[in-house]
Amino acid sequence: MIVSRRTVLKTLVATGVGTATGAASYGYLYGRHELAVTRAAIAVDHLPPGLAGLRIGLLTDIHRSRWVSHEDVARAVALLMAERPDLIVLGGDYVTWGNRTFVEPSAEALAPLAAPFGVFGILGNHDDDHAMPSALARRGVQVLKDARTRIVVRNEPIDLIGIRFWTRRLSDIGAIARGALPLSILLAHDPRRLVEADALQIPIVLSGHTHGGQVVLPIVGAVAASKFPVVWGIGRRGGTTMFVSRGLGTVYVPVRINCPPEVAILTLQPREG
Repeated sequence: MIVSRRTVLKTLVATGVGTATGAASYGYLYGRHELAVTRAAIAVDHLPPGLAGLRIGLLTDIHRSRWVSHEDVARAVALLMAERPDLIVLGGDYVTWGNRTFVEPSAEALAPLAAPFGVFGILGNHDDDHAMPSALARRGVQVLKDARTRIVVRNEPIDLIGIRFWTRRLSDIGAIARGALPLSILLAHDPRRLVEADALQIPIVLSGHTHGGQVVLPIVGAVAASKFPVVWGIGRRGGTTMFVSRGLGTVYVPVRINCPPEVAILTLQPREG
């Protein structure tokens, strides 16, 4: 039997559409709920011995909405608390598009978070500058809006530098970081701030924003996040180490493919060599 070129093409198209539909369905029904704990070591130059082993919990990109329920957030909070981190960082985007309907519910779902050295948060590009930080503050989260604070861990001081998503210029970040300790952590929603952190000799950056790509295709990869220096996980530039979390929620489409949501536990270790 002779099969025409048109028949072959129609079969290939139908197969591709079917595969894409199946992947999207899986990403909606299961992929966006496959929450896991990611554990990573953050290598730091000249880390004081007393801070080796410090464990930081990172939860970002909550995106509480009709697609990300209270139960989704509560499960992430429970997983994080079960790890008993020394310090907790919230990386921004607590709601989507500044939707005020979910500001209080998002903050309330995060209320059980607690750690020996505090819970700190920054704002993402989806967060407003007043209602969201106020709601978080009422639940015990210290929100750093272009601000710096110092904590002392095992008699060793660390500076936390938190910037807004829209704070991008080197001079603006430098003004906030001026006078900071050599051991500082930049909390920046956008991982593109790795460049500025390296220029300012800030050794650690914690970020989110990319969702790890959210939809990661075979061969092609994370197309939506290709503009970022680090899409997910650990990256390094000069003397600066960055960790970018895949986050919890979704945006644009309630689907995750090859990119499950996560809470991260980051352990500080001295950099060798």
